[in-house]
Amino acid sequence: MNEQEKAVTQNFSKETLGGTVSINDLREREFSNVSLSAEEKTAIRNFDRFRIAELNKQTSDNAFHERYQELQVMANLGEFTEFLKEKYSF
Repeated sequence: MNEQEKAVTQNFSKETLGGTVSINDLREREFSNVSLSAEEKTAIRNFDRFRIAELNKQTSDNAFHERYQELQVMANLGEFTEFLKEKYSF
């Protein structure tokens, strides 16, 4: 990707378009060696625990795959601060 393509990509990120910061956005930052706050790290940890617990509850392959897709949507589009709520703390 050349510099112009990078600039276009950066200009159309969720954050610059007024979107929310998701769990996957935080993971991308972390992968890029950007330091995360304690709150951001907690949100990721809470989401990971929640995801595992939810997937372990599923009793069929079909239910598992449906819930897996729902969790992917949550990680991609949901506000990371949702996972700071008490109900996601284990």
